[in-house]
Amino acid sequence: MIVTSTDTVEGRPVTQYLGMVAGEAILGVNMFRDLFSGIRDIVGGRAGGYQNALRDAHEAAFADLQDAARALGADAIVGVDIDYEVLGKENGMLMVSINGTAVRLG
Repeated sequence: MIVTSTDTVEGRPVTQYLGMVAGEAILGVNMFRDLFSGIRDIVGGRAGGYQNALRDAHEAAFADLQDAARALGADAIVGVDIDYEVLGKENGMLMVSINGTAVRLG
C-alpha cells in the first residue's frame, strides 16, 4: 500500500476517493522508563525508552490506518497527517493519531 503525505502519487492518477481513514495508538509510559529517562536528562543523551515507545505507537497507528484503508478497498492513502499528543492526568500516556484519504489509483 502506498502511503504519502502528498495529495497525489506521481504517475498514478486517483480514480476513486473512498473516504477518510484514521489510525490511533495510545501507549502508557511506565515509571521505570520515566526514571531512566529522567537520569538521561540529567547526564545528557537520548531518552531511549521514550523513543521506543514513540516508535511503537507510530507503527501501531500506521498499521491501523492501513487496515482501515484496505477494508475500503484502497490501494493508497494520500494526504497523510501525523499528530502526537501527551495525555493523562500525569502526562503518562502518549497518543499518535494518523489521518489520510483512502483512494484507488489508476
